[in-house]
Amino acid sequence: MYLFSLNAVAKESYGDFRKGEDVPFIVYIDFKDLFGAEQLATLFVMREGFREVKILKRRQIKVDDTLMKDPQIQQALTKGYCVQAFEAH
Repeated sequence: MYLFSLNAVAKESYGDFRKGEDVPFIVYIDFKDLFGAEQLATLFVMREGFREVKILKRRQIKVDDTLMKDPQIQQALTKGYCVQAFEAH
């Protein structure tokens, strides 16, 4: 599983995000290949209505019993991914 920290620009205003605002994300991708996981992370964020996706950090993680308690990890294992946006940096 890979964990990505990235920023993307909102295409339109959504809830707390204004059009043109730079929004920070954490994206979990359950995929074996780093290149493919990066492409999927970018696609999933763009599909949510964001553009200009910039991956800032990438990390491969091993899922153990402690991490299995995290709801985002559980969702990524079930659906293959989890996208989480934050209000501020």
